[in-house]
Amino acid sequence: MSSMDQNQPPTSASPEPVLSVRDLVIEVPSEQGMTRLVDGATFDVFPHEVFGLVGESGSGKSMTMLAVMGLLPAPVQLTSGKVILRGQSLTDLSFEQMRKVRGKSMSMVFQDPMTSLNPVLRVGSQIAETVRLHNPAMSKAEVRARAIELLGLVNIPDPERRYQQYPNEFSGGMRQRVMIAIAMANDPDLLIADEPTTALDVTIQAQVMKVLARVRAKTGAAMVLITHDLGLVAETANRVAVMYGGRMMERAPVDPIFAQPRHPYTVGLISSLPRLDRNVGELYSIPGQVPNLAKRPPGCVFHPRCALSDGRSPCREQLPEFRQVGADHRSACHFAEEVAEWSRKTAVVLSGDVAHGSDRKEPATKAPVLRIEQLSKDFAIRRRKGWGHDHLKAVRAVSLSLASGRTLGLVGESGCGKSTLGRLILRLIDPTEGKIWLMDADITTMKPSRLRPKRKELQVVFQDPYASLDPRMTVHEVIAEPLRINGRYNAARVNELLQHVGLSPEVAGRRPPEFSGGQRQRIAIARALALGPDVMILDEAVSALDVSIQAQVINLLKSLQRELGLSYLFISHDLSVVHHISDDVAVMYLGKLIEFGSRDQVFGSPAHPYTQALLSAIPAPDPARARSSERIVLSGDMPNPLSPPSGCAFRTRCLKATEKCAQLEPELVERTGPAHLSACHYADESGVEQTSRRKVGAS
Repeated sequence: MSSMDQNQPPTSASPEPVLSVRDLVIEVPSEQGMTRLVDGATFDVFPHEVFGLVGESGSGKSMTMLAVMGLLPAPVQLTSGKVILRGQSLTDLSFEQMRKVRGKSMSMVFQDPMTSLNPVLRVGSQIAETVRLHNPAMSKAEVRARAIELLGLVNIPDPERRYQQYPNEFSGGMRQRVMIAIAMANDPDLLIADEPTTALDVTIQAQVMKVLARVRAKTGAAMVLITHDLGLVAETANRVAVMYGGRMMERAPVDPIFAQPRHPYTVGLISSLPRLDRNVGELYSIPGQVPNLAKRPPGCVFHPRCALSDGRSPCREQLPEFRQVGADHRSACHFAEEVAEWSRKTAVVLSGDVAHGSDRKEPATKAPVLRIEQLSKDFAIRRRKGWGHDHLKAVRAVSLSLASGRTLGLVGESGCGKSTLGRLILRLIDPTEGKIWLMDADITTMKPSRLRPKRKELQVVFQDPYASLDPRMTVHEVIAEPLRINGRYNAARVNELLQHVGLSPEVAGRRPPEFSGGQRQRIAIARALALGPDVMILDEAVSALDVSIQAQVINLLKSLQRELGLSYLFISHDLSVVHHISDDVAVMYLGKLIEFGSRDQVFGSPAHPYTQALLSAIPAPDPARARSSERIVLSGDMPNPLSPPSGCAFRTRCLKATEKCAQLEPELVERTGPAHLSACHYADESGVEQTSRRKVGAS
């Protein structure tokens, strides 16, 4: 099913919804009494429809659908409201009765397949269990045949062999396809997909969504898609509901909600997105943080962060009605009619065709602050059978340079070697071959005693702010630690760093668990800045954040770069973010650099088929653009680095591959323009030939 098909309205002859949720209220006991987590959620899901449910973390999306499934964790309670599936009230059923419904009439695909699959049971037996529980009359042979059929249905290659394997033998994308097979085992009427692609690379995400669309087309199931990825919603959903603070802020068909949103929160979410089709110096960001629902603000729950409210008394005092503002379009805003004009006046960009002035820097002319030459890293992997070791080439002869005050984006799928390259540069692991130059010093083989003084010039911010900060230390102690180690402690310097990252010095006595994810990442950045580095390595530094908080942190990073003259190596699989923040871009695949150039070269005229596929797979937060665009969906997963293909490593997934690609590995050289390097024999093909090849693999 193409994206165009997916975005059409439901065409079922039956007007009856598959799922009806009415005035759902979910509460949990707290010190203040009962805290309301979901407050009056109401919506329908119709046959063949994809219903998108979006909002920041803590908005109540997943909690609402766990209530639908009857899976609310104790002591959370569904205190009022109705859930009706195909005319049957689920809120009146006992736990045993709900077990007969779950997996049969409705099923769920969760975010992380490794927490849903049992690692000690074979994949086939886990699929077979779902089939057998709801079809007790089926024989053992029939159950096995059905499980193998399901593996084939979700595009698992060689399903009979894979039936016998364990989850750890599957890649992340294949594990998620196994979860889809389990969810669709009994042809349910309703499929709930809770962030099904969040942990996946953009190319694997495209594969998974294609599988979901094909399976749904065959079974006719309706789907609720819970996600914070607005691009995915624009490409996939028919209708969308936006949640905030446990309440529904807006609900409408997908086209008007993106083209003419009628709630300031929806405007903020859409405008916070970095996009490939526009250049802006600074992203719009929603001020403040998601509220503590135990201390829910009076009136509209969004009013403390709402620029349209501007302190008006109705917003502060009255709960807005979830009212109709257009055909099948509802909004919970007192001033919904003012939203369009407000967004124009405040220069909040909703159209991807509007270009804004960019702060893009001119090509580098200064000497590099960081330079790596032919850097390689091999890991010895003990063989599963027999004696000896195999050598995994994680990084293969990579050469790069980073100039002062610039940002180099490093992109590629998981397992391509991005993070390993970052760890090599940080000297957290030692290279097998090659050189690392920091300023004018070769740090490749420096002893720890000589390397320690150089480390102050090179700092890192990791992906997960929850794991990178010691929860037992105060914020002051976290930031002061590198200063103390280097004999440079100064309390005033800690307060100055907090102010640099937009936090008040008053928070210094609190501990990391008391902060939100975005605030924790600001603390991690302050710690990295403590010693005044010249280079910062940002390893997926914003990928764990909600889109609105992500915009705040990206704006902060760009502001600090202008103010302090920092250079960034920005490692990410989110190409939209890389497009916004980077000056130059390097693309890695299976340990090798396969394309390098300025941001405009790589994104405007990608030379390598892999880069073209990465860019094609990015969901566009514009339904009209999503329906009109072609999509390159790569087949299969990245090859096993222990036994890479001969010649070009990408040839096993490439639409352009020929016999020459199998025999000769292409060099990384200029092929399509000055300073634009690519490693593809056919990088300079004419646009007509490239387009014709691309259509062969378009979904």
